[in-house]
Amino acid sequence: MSGPLLNPDRTVRVEAIGAERQPLLIIDDCLADPQAWRAAAAGETFAPIGRHYPGVRAHVAADWAARLRAELAPAIADAFGLDPVPALHECFYSIVTTPPAALAPIQRLPHVDGLEPDRLAVLLYLSGEEQGGTAFFRQRATGYETVDTERFPAFERALHAGVAEHGLPGANYIAGSTALYEQVGEVTARPNRAVVYRSHLLHCARIPTGLDFSPDPGRGRLTINAFLFG
Repeated sequence: MSGPLLNPDRTVRVEAIGAERQPLLIIDDCLADPQAWRAAAAGETFAPIGRHYPGVRAHVAADWAARLRAELAPAIADAFGLDPVPALHECFYSIVTTPPAALAPIQRLPHVDGLEPDRLAVLLYLSGEEQGGTAFFRQRATGYETVDTERFPAFERALHAGVAEHGLPGANYIAGSTALYEQVGEVTARPNRAVVYRSHLLHCARIPTGLDFSPDPGRGRLTINAFLFG
């Protein structure tokens, strides 16, 4: 793809979420040519990658991924006060394909992607609002909205105690607050909307009832997911 990857007319804003006031960087109309990315995804072979993601993934071409990180870097630096912006480690096309009845217990709970405070997740929606956004949570027992290495032991103890008292959540994607977690915010999906957040924020995909769990990139819940750290 020649020329800049980002749309020169994109809109950028930063919101603070929850009691911890963690930044969310939200970029609308992010890509200059989102259809080119969808077309590229359609030509990839998707497969499960990792144990926790409830679907299938394919690697984004390395040059596209590197250029995407480079072009997003100024906005990320401003939003998170990072200099330098962390390096790119992974970048995938992702499609949620696991129906609720097949979810593993860990996939029914909010999670963090890593415990490092400067590790960042970049999520770019290529499908629409009807296929769900991303929600953020507070663990009720501890009040934690982020989990780092210092907090992790208390977080884990509270999780086990909460499951012992209330049981595991049913075989469903999380929809709002639960006995163990309070939802503190949500980013609504919108085609060509990107959101960047610290990976140790408790979060989960907001999957609507009746979602078509198709693995077809033209029909399914297609996103780009990149992880920056180090």
